[in-house]
Amino acid sequence: MSSSSAPRLVRQLARAAFALALAGLTAGCFQPMYGSGANSPTAATPDVADRLSSVEVEQIVAAPATPIARLAVEVRNNLLFNLTGGGPTTASAYKLKIQLSSSTRQVIVDIDSARPEIQNYGLNATYTLIDSGTGKTLFTSYTFARVSYNTPGQQQRFAGDRGLRDAENRAAAVIAENIRNRLASYFVAGT
Repeated sequence: MSSSSAPRLVRQLARAAFALALAGLTAGCFQPMYGSGANSPTAATPDVADRLSSVEVEQIVAAPATPIARLAVEVRNNLLFNLTGGGPTTASAYKLKIQLSSSTRQVIVDIDSARPEIQNYGLNATYTLIDSGTGKTLFTSYTFARVSYNTPGQQQRFAGDRGLRDAENRAAAVIAENIRNRLASYFVAGT
């Protein structure tokens, strides 16, 4: 080993030791979101799955016999399944109020017929988490989903309607997932 490579090797070893020491110091800072917390110092607090299943999702208000009324049921059903995993709910500690709105935008238009070929369907949700015991609003947030679908033409109206329905269902699933993730984040971080 030459005399010039020895200091370089020492510097590399010092950097590696520093990186390992830093990793060791920060290892206790991370907590898995859906972990049970059995080995953590906060094991007395209920885990996220228990808190999620204690959220009562209120009926989403929508005008009867409208597409948004069907989506309100779709979002609520998806959300209930996401919160409980298909199991029973626990005693309601929280209430969740949701308001929905939708939009459709043309993305690509056929230059010969001036008909839309591809459209974007947008679903917006504003939701509020309320503590059932005190009635206090814990937080209010907003989420959205944008999905595209094809409208194949005048001769295939059913395919266009089915494409829209599929886009609405996909948007409802994304909204429910976003809300569930935000609630889980709130229950872990408290903000």
